[in-house]
Amino acid sequence: MSEATLISPEPITPSNGALLEEPRHLKPPASPDALEHMQLVQGEFWRSIPAYQDIDEATFLNHLWQYQHSVKTPDELLNTIQALAPAHFIDDVRAGFHRAPMNVRVSPYMIACIDWSRPYTDPIRTQFIPLASRLVPDHPKLSLDSLHEQEDAPVPGLVHRYVDKALFLPTNVCPVYCRYCTRSYAIGGDTEVVEKAEVATDAKRWQHAFEYIASRPELQDIVISGGDAYQLPAKSLKKIGDALLDIPNVRRMRFASKGPAVMPMKIMSDAAWTDALTSVVERGRSMGKDVMLHTHFNHPNEITWITAKAMNVLFERGIMVRNQSVLIRGVNDDKHVMRLLVKRLGYVHVHPYYVYMHDMVKGVEDLRTTVQAAVDIEKFVRGSTAGFNTPTFVCDAPGGGGKRDVHSYDYYDRVNGIAVYSAPSVKPGQWFTYFDPIEALSPEAQARWADPQAHAEMIAAAVEKANAAA
Repeated sequence: MSEATLISPEPITPSNGALLEEPRHLKPPASPDALEHMQLVQGEFWRSIPAYQDIDEATFLNHLWQYQHSVKTPDELLNTIQALAPAHFIDDVRAGFHRAPMNVRVSPYMIACIDWSRPYTDPIRTQFIPLASRLVPDHPKLSLDSLHEQEDAPVPGLVHRYVDKALFLPTNVCPVYCRYCTRSYAIGGDTEVVEKAEVATDAKRWQHAFEYIASRPELQDIVISGGDAYQLPAKSLKKIGDALLDIPNVRRMRFASKGPAVMPMKIMSDAAWTDALTSVVERGRSMGKDVMLHTHFNHPNEITWITAKAMNVLFERGIMVRNQSVLIRGVNDDKHVMRLLVKRLGYVHVHPYYVYMHDMVKGVEDLRTTVQAAVDIEKFVRGSTAGFNTPTFVCDAPGGGGKRDVHSYDYYDRVNGIAVYSAPSVKPGQWFTYFDPIEALSPEAQARWADPQAHAEMIAAAVEKANAAA
């Protein structure tokens, strides 16, 4: 019987013939807002983009067409959107490209999800297309490799920071390039401001990584990222997955990809890739090993009917998908937007897992938020849905401290924007500091940060108070 034909049941009568007492604490009906997460964009929405107005569904849902028509230059953007955005916006983009630490590549799917009536504030444009007018000076304490991953790399393309977990980087390319990428030091091609480091982009280096993992019996958990696992050919994905499954000490594997968020149609149109992932997942399950897909949605507007269809393919194959968001100013730093994202992810069979503080990387200071903002948003989101569908908000501590619950700081100087974390199970005896964006501070605090001589004094005072609280 469909929901539309359901009728109210008759009151239940116990065996003695008496009617049960009516419930005394009925909750009022949910407001329409409570169902907003179910309202996905439908239809051929991409036809609103001039370059896509004659593109039929079969073509748009082909991943090869998506790759071939991805936007990589200001001229390609202009040819795609044409008169949807004003000329001064394109000029702003041209200047932004020259100052960006990341290459630019935006899929047609993402272009079609942008609201071009407000390109300066649209949350999807903000993530992928740099504007010179929005850039602000970098924080004086950030660095290109803010997490110091290269310091924890025993062989190229493998980061071993946590005792039982390693991060394997077998590729340095992605289906799109996020402006805020943690690995802007290595991912994509060289830019005018960054010369990229090397990762394990060939089979010989892969083998060195496998040998290291096999030599360390404490390594049980391997993340395969990059770059992006979406960019691995099906044969390579299966080869890597099987090689890791064959290592006795490996118990858990996670393929990391932003692909489901920015090009979900690949899951439906690239059968070889999806079958390869399925094969590794099923083989792992037969061996008692856990293989999952981790992805990266940041805003509810990224989730459409195409997303739901693609995620259902993985759901039907028994592939669990977890999500790791980044807290980004102007994208999801609004508590209502974050709650909608969390609930919409759950609706399409994606488990919200982490929300990261924006890493302190070059060229994107305009996107960072404060630690206090993260604490406040988490407090609002928690309790709005089931606990297993509620993400943990974390700060990946600069300097290699690893992921810390954002509210677990040992001391937080809100005036000067300095959060101090310890990581006793990662690097005991060390302190790690995360810094709020300077423009979010008071004029007096901004003046202190403008004086290089005051930096060490402010940081030392914060660490001293963390020591006192320990």
